[in-house]
Amino acid sequence: MNARAVGGRNPRNAELVLLVFALAIAMAAYASVGLARNGAIPPGMAGYGAGLGLLFGIAHVALRRFAPDADPVLLPAAALINGLGLAMIHRLDLADIDRAQRLGRHTPTPSAPAQLTWTAVGVVLFIAVLLLVRDHRVLQRFTYTAMLAGLVLLLLPLMPFIGTTINGARIWIHAAGFSFQPGELAKLVLLVFYAGYLVVKRDVLALASRRVLGVDLPRMRDLGPIIVAWAASLAVLIFERDLGSSLLFFGVFVAMLYVATERRSWLLIGLVLFFSGSFLAWTLFAHVQQRVDIWLHPFAARNISDSSYQLVQGLFGMGSGGLLGKGLGQGRPDIVPFAKTDFIVAAIGEELGLTGLMALLLVYAIMVQRGLRTAVAVRDSFGKLLAAGLAFSVALQVFVVVGGVTRLIPLTGLTMPFLSYGGSSLVANWALIAMLLRISDAARRPTPPPAPALDQAKTQVVRL
Repeated sequence: MNARAVGGRNPRNAELVLLVFALAIAMAAYASVGLARNGAIPPGMAGYGAGLGLLFGIAHVALRRFAPDADPVLLPAAALINGLGLAMIHRLDLADIDRAQRLGRHTPTPSAPAQLTWTAVGVVLFIAVLLLVRDHRVLQRFTYTAMLAGLVLLLLPLMPFIGTTINGARIWIHAAGFSFQPGELAKLVLLVFYAGYLVVKRDVLALASRRVLGVDLPRMRDLGPIIVAWAASLAVLIFERDLGSSLLFFGVFVAMLYVATERRSWLLIGLVLFFSGSFLAWTLFAHVQQRVDIWLHPFAARNISDSSYQLVQGLFGMGSGGLLGKGLGQGRPDIVPFAKTDFIVAAIGEELGLTGLMALLLVYAIMVQRGLRTAVAVRDSFGKLLAAGLAFSVALQVFVVVGGVTRLIPLTGLTMPFLSYGGSSLVANWALIAMLLRISDAARRPTPPPAPALDQAKTQVVRL
């Protein structure tokens, strides 16, 4: 049986159909914005659709050329979210232009063309990963090189002259007129390091010293890796003031550690370290205290007109959207600060309602599910851990962002994968999907048929 046929359907054809469907939804969203604003289809819609279709078509051809057995759902899911993000950013661009004209201010530069350019860069990197990484197991050779590269990328924003502070977080580098977050790429290379390290050390880390309340606790001398990851996450929080990345790095490491050892004790230890680190950070650092105060008391008089204004406006916007939303182009998400980046989920909730937001989260859930399915199916341990880490990173990032916008947890400053405006996140996430698809190709590739048994009677050497 051909392993490329899943449920009687060729993955090449299934993926193409899903890509066309994703592109159609993105174009419908783009058209809805123009109809709501001017009562007509936007004049540049044909060129926009052709450009987006060309990019996704090239990605599809490259994937089926270099990874023919890869999962047929991951690429369309990423394309759908990316396309919806472009439509929403375009809608917010128009709102910014209208506001500037009303107030007699200078017309701002639209962000959607830049996001489309970054999409092209992301697709190029997507293809480059598929070309350069023909076998994901090769990455295991670069375990400690990945660790060193990840540390360098995390330290770059702290360097003088190139590191810059934006909105209180020092996570950017600025060079040659461009700004970039090296932490987005650091996430990928550190996942390679985590997977390579845990493959080698998992047997040692799975050993138990004693059993307490039904939980097998690890030996004290084996706590080093999780303590180092915890300390590194705190360092990111302290020196770069990046609460989101700190939580993401530590959370993904604990999840991968659990997958590698299958010990619940590591989850419990991770939770204890997380809460103790959170309490320590809240005690020592004013910016963490402010985030917690905004979370607990957003409607307090001391916060609502300043520090919690963004959160409150986002909550009011999602509340006014109701179940079905006001419709694309018919709400006021532009009055929420940073609606294109941190709070694009609030914009989706206002104009597409709870139904649209749940549909979006369902697409993310499908992406994570397919990633975890790849982790289960792949045969080698390194691939299992790396695929699980990539899937968990997407899941945790979505949870942290949506949890912050809906006031389930404090705000962290992370952006929604593929949806929010920003080249760093978009390019890094296209590379992440490429790595997942490379592992998926190996997992779904049919095993070669066994060699036919030789006739022993014909091959036996008879000694006289």
